[in-house]
Amino acid sequence: MRNLRGYVSRAWWSALGAVGLPRERWESFDRLTRRAVITALWLVIGLVLVYIEGDWNWSAILAAVVVFALVVPPWRRLLPRGFGRFVVPGAVLLLAVFYPQYLSPNGSWWPGLFGWPIFGPFPAMDTMVVMMIFVMMALGLNIVVGYAGLLDLGYVAFYAIGAYMAGWFASSQFASHKIHFGAVGVTDELPGFHVSIWLVLVLAGIVTAFVGVVIGLPTLRLRGDYLAIVTLGFGEIIPQIARNGDNLFGTGFNLTGGTQGLTPIDGPGFGSWLSANLGLPENYLTAANQLNLFYWTALVLVIFTAFCSLRLRDSRLGRAWIAIREDETAAAAMGVPLMKTKTWAYATGACFGGIAGAYYASFKSATFPDDFIFNISVFILCMVILGGMGNITGVIFGAMFLSYLDREGLANIGNWLNDHVGPGGAGVYNKPLDVPLYEFGIFGVILVVVMLFRPEGLIPSGRRKAEFREGVHDQPLYDATH
Repeated sequence: MRNLRGYVSRAWWSALGAVGLPRERWESFDRLTRRAVITALWLVIGLVLVYIEGDWNWSAILAAVVVFALVVPPWRRLLPRGFGRFVVPGAVLLLAVFYPQYLSPNGSWWPGLFGWPIFGPFPAMDTMVVMMIFVMMALGLNIVVGYAGLLDLGYVAFYAIGAYMAGWFASSQFASHKIHFGAVGVTDELPGFHVSIWLVLVLAGIVTAFVGVVIGLPTLRLRGDYLAIVTLGFGEIIPQIARNGDNLFGTGFNLTGGTQGLTPIDGPGFGSWLSANLGLPENYLTAANQLNLFYWTALVLVIFTAFCSLRLRDSRLGRAWIAIREDETAAAAMGVPLMKTKTWAYATGACFGGIAGAYYASFKSATFPDDFIFNISVFILCMVILGGMGNITGVIFGAMFLSYLDREGLANIGNWLNDHVGPGGAGVYNKPLDVPLYEFGIFGVILVVVMLFRPEGLIPSGRRKAEFREGVHDQPLYDATH
């Protein structure tokens, strides 16, 4: 691996020397100039690729200008009192909030966003909603895996519990009862529990956190592979209960609807009074911009999850999690209560997974047992590993990238391949290539490549990057005594 990096480095400096920029001259430039040149070079390469193979319009140039303005200036030093550190996150947040407004063409002046080479257009709004939900789940799992170092292979179980909480308390599943409390878009005569989705989200977070405590207390005494096996079993039990819960333990009680699932599930909304007085949407499901509303709400949930993760990481509890991750024995010797601290990590991660599951069920207006297979747990774990365990920015990027590939990206790549090397392009393939069919194989290859070239993740935390790049330079006892 080092030989490969050395070869790439030599080739890079040879190419720069050929255009009159040898290494000595390059290193004589100040840091800001070098960063500006590198950023401009990559942006020019990106613009050329978009012009040749993508869907070109002038929004690509505007996007390049925005990226250059955010990446190059040292905002932390330019603005006083620490305000500079909020420039890039604030700009990214604004871009995310107004994403539905500039995604598609608007009038005669805005052409819509350009299309990427190979990957195709930017994600549609329904895809963005799902991406936000996966980001929330990945941030929840990051607390367990990235902060506390507890390998959890059954995280999808909390996601399932949250989804079925929405199905139980916001649908007609229990038709023998008729309880309505704050639900929108349903008549008073409709049977079942119909509680406001906002309360269901809170309830799902509380219940899944409690389940996390109940599951964690007898299992978190285990370490490493043993803990992973137990969580794997837990992750397999919940979907089986969901699949066979239409006749729970042979009693005839229909808890989960079995393979038919629970549908329809009430949508979110703020009701007629708040809509008339504050202008809030009355019912998401009947609104003309319902996908935008679901997206903005999911974005608020992601911001809430990221804020909680950030505050927890810098808290006393977060430092205890990191101490357990680094060396559990040393942490116990320093007075960290292992079981209590691990259980808090498990419960906190479960809480966010439950909220994400309940919101996803409301978005789909249904929940089915096939939504909670073991592959989902592995998928979310891959997001955390790919982005960079312990780093919120990295986990968000990893979750968005993999969930985009799952929803749209691989299909777009398949279309591009079929147009260029398949039947549409008179290439080497005689029939269309179904790229999404090889989804998990492709994800496996991505993980292997990342582990080989950047084992700490694409955007790692400073601590983990130092661990992987510098290692632990302990002096052997034998060398110290001789």
